[in-house]
Amino acid sequence: MGNKNDEVKFIEKVFSVPAETLEKTVETSEAIAKKITRQQPVKKVEEYWRMLGPGLTTGAADDDCSGIATYSQTGSQYGFNLLWLAAFTFPLMAVVQEMCARIGLVTGQGLAANIRKHFPRWVLYICTILLFAANTFNIGADLGAMAKATQLLIPGAGFASLVVFFTVISLALQVYTTYASYAKYLKWLSFILLAYVLSAALININWSNVLTSAVVPKLDFTKDQIFLICGILGTTISPYLFFWQTSQEVEEQIMEGKTTLKSRQAITTDKEIKIMRADVWTGMFFSNMVMFFIIVTCAATLNAAGLTDIKTAADAAAALKPLAGKFAYLLFAIGIIGVGMLAVPVLAGSASYAISESFNWKTGLYRKLKQAYAFYGVIIVSMALGLLMNFTNMDPIKTLIYSAVGNGLVAPMVLVLIVLMSSSKKIMGERANRSTAKTIGWITVALMTVVGLATIGSLIM
Repeated sequence: MGNKNDEVKFIEKVFSVPAETLEKTVETSEAIAKKITRQQPVKKVEEYWRMLGPGLTTGAADDDCSGIATYSQTGSQYGFNLLWLAAFTFPLMAVVQEMCARIGLVTGQGLAANIRKHFPRWVLYICTILLFAANTFNIGADLGAMAKATQLLIPGAGFASLVVFFTVISLALQVYTTYASYAKYLKWLSFILLAYVLSAALININWSNVLTSAVVPKLDFTKDQIFLICGILGTTISPYLFFWQTSQEVEEQIMEGKTTLKSRQAITTDKEIKIMRADVWTGMFFSNMVMFFIIVTCAATLNAAGLTDIKTAADAAAALKPLAGKFAYLLFAIGIIGVGMLAVPVLAGSASYAISESFNWKTGLYRKLKQAYAFYGVIIVSMALGLLMNFTNMDPIKTLIYSAVGNGLVAPMVLVLIVLMSSSKKIMGERANRSTAKTIGWITVALMTVVGLATIGSLIM
């Protein structure tokens, strides 16, 4: 092949196509390869997003309006001193929620249905009644906080009208939308929590002090601090999340076509466990990250300015305006409304799952109203009672404390049952807790019990 024409002829002879066509094909292949390489990170993110589900929405719902108020009060009253609780509670809540998710995946039934099957009925009824009461308090506090936050953005709006509006909208979403649409709504709504991360980014913070406080525990053991710690634990490791997580795993199985109990109780694969674990730990990390930044924001602004008496989430948002600027204030207020729209349905839904499963009623958001009147009836009653609470003379901080104490009472009782069931080879087979998970579970039970009793004691004394 002494010249270029000879080379061209050789290529055409070997590949049986014109050399020019072959060159274009090679160029096109190289372009496609480069495009695929660029798209791989995007594809991985998309796959990860599709994998997220009940764990993400459960974690996001954990930061409800009562939680925001608790974290805001923590930062404003104690500065960075209790910031370490964000990292401390993360593995505890993640392990507990993973236990709940595994129970749902393996048994194909919700938490209350499993308690009903394996424990005396009186245990189930006590847990369910206390859960319903605590959730109703939380719903009332959250609806009120959403209305107050809206008034910050629209001063002329009436409080009563706003509370009714948010109640009706939330009920309509639960009752009249399909589970698939509803699950997507909750999933996307979780992004509203990033408002609290952005609000922290807008203010001047001494990150050296933040990082030190994030890992070095500080405790005074005062009455007020015990209240707040109980509130933090109660709103972080919350009973309503246990019931919601378990039932949502079952709902997801039904959406995948496993409509019978037998099909849901078939072998749980390693892949299903891996996806569930990634989902749960992502959701819990997201929840505690938001908690971290709310405390940081309020500590760096409110506490630094001497504002230590923040009774509601709306108070915290209003106080931020002159200190952190209008944009940070808007983000905080919008976050309250958004997270309320996420958390209120979870609170009402988890109470309904518990009560409906306790009495073996037809259960599930995948069902239509006419297929599960009792299930949706509990949701409506819970929402209605929460609505009415906003027209009483209850102090918002007392409502928050009672809610936290209620969660502090219910959580240890339910946690004992969760650890026992998830550790039982008879119930869970090869998916039973390993020693590390079991140990963390019992540590969480002991911690919640001690703090709950300490809070009750401080209220009586």
